[in-house]
Parts: sequence; structure tokens; C-alpha cells
Amino acid sequence: MDKLKKVLSGQDNNDDLNVLQGSCLLWLPHSGLAVFAVLYTFGNIASLASTMFLMGPLNQLKRMCEKTRVLATVIMLVCLVLTLCAAFWWKKNGIALLFCVLQFLAFAWYGLSYIPFARDAVIKLFSACLK
Repeated sequence: MDKLKKVLSGQDNNDDLNVLQGSCLLWLPHSGLAVFAVLYTFGNIASLASTMFLMGPLNQLKRMCEKTRVLATVIMLVCLVLTLCAAFWWKKNGIALLFCVLQFLAFAWYGLSYIPFARDAVIKLFSACLK
């Protein structure tokens, strides 16, 4: 319970250490990118599983397949699979890293779908920046 209080109050400093450890994996020779990509993918899968724990699996799957977020869900799941394929099957570390970036963008877009008008605000922000 103390750990939860520290995390919620912002006094937990382990997040910095975890980010540092994950970033160090990028620089391991030969397999560093692949290990990073696999751990990043499993982290995203754990994030999805945690929301399923909170909402219930069937309710979460129904919400994932709603009209407003089905495209983001499909892209996110495809990127998860392609990252693992690039790391294990194709053994292309650069492509695995590219799919990690696409995972991040798809997961962010998926997460924004749960906040009313958040996607519209992001679209307006980027369109204003491009003018």
C-alpha cells in the first residue's frame, strides 16, 4: 500500500531507473534493439491486459471494437505482431524499432479515443502547426 501511495503522490523514483534500464538495452551489440522491441511490445500487451482487468475482458473487447476506435485497435495490434515478427522471425532490428514507434503512435491514438474530443484537439493542433 505504501508503494501505491508513493506512486500516486509522485514520490516514486523507480520510473527513472526503469526508463534508463530500457534505454540501455538499445546500445547492446547485436541484439539490443531486438530485446528492447520485445520488452516494449510485452509492456504494451501488459497495458492492454491491465485495462481488461479493470473493465472486464468482454467489455474491453467490445469497447476496442467500437466504430470510433476499431481502426486504432487494428493498427495497434498489427504493430504489436509485426514488432515481434521483425525481432524474432525476420531479425531486422531497425524495422523492429520502427514498429515500436508505430506502436507508440497507435497506442496513443487508441488511448485518446477514450477522452472526449481529444482526437479532434490533436488534429486541430497539428493542422494549426502545419499552416
